[in-house]
Amino acid sequence: MDTQSLQAFLAVAETQSFSRAAEQLHLTQPAVSKRIATLEDLLGTRLFDRIGRRIALTEAGNVLLPKAQRILFTVEDSRRALANLSGQVGGKLTLATSHHIGLHRLPPLLKQYTQRHPEVALDLHFLDSELAYQGVMDGTLEMAIVTLAPHPVEQLQVVELWRDRLCFVCAKDHPLAQRSRADDKLLSLAELCEVNCILPGAKTFTRTLIGQRFEEAGLNLPVSMSTNYLETLKMMCGVGLGWSLLPEKMLDSELVALPVDTAPIHRPLGYLVHNNRTLSNAARKMIEQLEANRET
Repeated sequence: MDTQSLQAFLAVAETQSFSRAAEQLHLTQPAVSKRIATLEDLLGTRLFDRIGRRIALTEAGNVLLPKAQRILFTVEDSRRALANLSGQVGGKLTLATSHHIGLHRLPPLLKQYTQRHPEVALDLHFLDSELAYQGVMDGTLEMAIVTLAPHPVEQLQVVELWRDRLCFVCAKDHPLAQRSRADDKLLSLAELCEVNCILPGAKTFTRTLIGQRFEEAGLNLPVSMSTNYLETLKMMCGVGLGWSLLPEKMLDSELVALPVDTAPIHRPLGYLVHNNRTLSNAARKMIEQLEANRET
């Protein structure tokens, strides 16, 4: 059983498409089909049902899936451990980050890193933090720099680097802005719930953090729209579609920070790696640089 066939199997299982798997692996579709056929012949069973254009794992495919992931994880871990013996910093570093961190936190760090370690090929993925967590868990990502989960995950080493203060904001001509100026007092969470808001998606770590504050006060958030992209939230908020919470660094002349009678809400940002994974020298150097730029 060769690793290339297992890689093809995992790619088809993930994408549910032979053509998309071929693109992911930089192969032709016939080459992917041949590798799957070779694996099926070796195992003596079908791994995928092909119904029209739909691809689905068979029962045997579902049994093989976690085992194939573990096999490839072990092979890659062994390769990294052997490569680390040379002390060289090179090869591919598969790294994920959220759009916000990638735009507002990482650019100077990545520039410095690539200048110091030109032999490293950065394979950078922009993902929602929740998907990045899953990628580190299943081994498809070596590390991630994202919004951290509200609760610890046993299999992961999670290190906080920065804290975003989330500010209640709205457009300058929004009724809430006018009310806060007229009354010259703090708005209550209950008053905010009388007006529509636009927030990150319900399953995101940031939304969970915000939701907990309102749940503690016995209030339901009046969410009219959601998006996981904070820059899009900022735009929608700026044109008056509702109030929101955004990192303090994103505030500008288009938005008004609302004075709200509640303790500040902070979200932790940092990196995560798998406890059982042997990190490449490239990843270790990235962590060194991140640690050097940790906010105290």
